[in-house]
Amino acid sequence: MSRIRHTPRAMTGIRPLHSGDGIDAHWHDEHQIVYAARGVLSVTTDAGSWVAPATRAIWVPAGTVHEHRAYGETDVHLVGLPAGADPLGLDRPAVLGVGPLLRELIIAYTGEPEDRSAERRRLRGVLLDRLRHSDEQPVHVPAARDPRLAAVCAVLREDPADGRTLARLGAEAGVSERTLTRLFQAEFGMSFPQWRTQVRLHHALRLLAEGLTVTAVAHRCGWASSSAFIDVFRRAFGRTPAQHRPKNGFMEPSRPPG
Repeated sequence: MSRIRHTPRAMTGIRPLHSGDGIDAHWHDEHQIVYAARGVLSVTTDAGSWVAPATRAIWVPAGTVHEHRAYGETDVHLVGLPAGADPLGLDRPAVLGVGPLLRELIIAYTGEPEDRSAERRRLRGVLLDRLRHSDEQPVHVPAARDPRLAAVCAVLREDPADGRTLARLGAEAGVSERTLTRLFQAEFGMSFPQWRTQVRLHHALRLLAEGLTVTAVAHRCGWASSSAFIDVFRRAFGRTPAQHRPKNGFMEPSRPPG
């Protein structure tokens, strides 16, 4: 990460970002909810990367050093919360499901000037109540600590379509398949195929936001067919890949389950 900034207060409001734009590494003394109503946003810490389309929001706890990156034209809605107002009880970043009501609450709350009116306090209270009912989503690509595992992970982050087996990737990195299998479970709590699927889904969200076709994304991310990609994507996000592609510069309206 680049030089780290400390901003005591977490911003509340809307920040438009062009595709490829980002917010450099920083941290604040407050919690923050990060939601992309348009486009796709990733949040990266030293523990890994989280990515959020319009059906997801990212929870960033107070004190977490993080940076953002936009894919596609992105409208970032940011909600800052005092360190004492923690509706989730999480001390680590997380991806949360965003249903239609929570989406509208976030948009309404971030679209108004900050003030201390009773109406705004009530709006924030309802927003926090809905957050408490948001399910955590397993959409996270953790970062490796062991250098042997990190070397293998870097290959697939660079090219998610690389279809080599773990044994072949390990042979190139000079580490056995058995050791890598153990490291994936020990560090990530998931198998190699599960981790590779997460990497491919993250990459797919970024490419879809940039306007690539479903067929092109399936090919670039390593799925054998468009239908296989669509099936995995729908199970992960509750929507088809086509619903995540921008139309005339905007993502299709989000209508996730729940």
